[in-house]
Amino acid sequence: MTDLPMKPNPPPIAPDSGVVVLGRFQPFHLGHEYMLESASKWRNENNPNAALIIAIGSSNRPQNLQNPWTHEERSQMIETWSKSAHIVNFQICSIPDIEDPPNWVTHASQYHGQAGVLVTTDMGTAELYTASGWDVILLPLEQRDRFEGWRVRETARMLSTIGDQDAIREVLGTLIPMPVLDHLIETNGLHRLAFMGEGGEPVG
Repeated sequence: MTDLPMKPNPPPIAPDSGVVVLGRFQPFHLGHEYMLESASKWRNENNPNAALIIAIGSSNRPQNLQNPWTHEERSQMIETWSKSAHIVNFQICSIPDIEDPPNWVTHASQYHGQAGVLVTTDMGTAELYTASGWDVILLPLEQRDRFEGWRVRETARMLSTIGDQDAIREVLGTLIPMPVLDHLIETNGLHRLAFMGEGGEPVG
């Protein structure tokens, strides 16, 4: 287990099982967009009455270069993107880390609901959920290295002191959906990266 605070607390009643997408969304980037669009398409074609449940991990991590945005801010990124992508019937939940992979699914299910369908691009996550009786859709992800979270954050950090918004959009627009990038620019959500350390770490 971990000494990290367990926040937020799980809801009194977990949501009904649905189509779950799990990510840290630090920040929401084009790899996440691909995953959510794929999950929404699968849901609409196979179980249209099911909710799309977007689970934000690492909600209890202290803010640093690996975790620049709070889970509330990441939820706002997802809400902003979902409106532009016309995604409907979805729920967002935030899940604290426990640093205990064998017990992760049991822990996370308190937040995102019991065994349903998990859509992921991560083999390790797929194996954990498959072992717990979930139906898992493992998506292929092209340009996986390009859309690693730490690479996106490091690129954003290098641009965090630049005042030219067009230049920021030109570079980061190849990594982050434009509605999310506009939201980050408008809320001054990139500037903090300049004050969070000397370099990124290869963490998702």
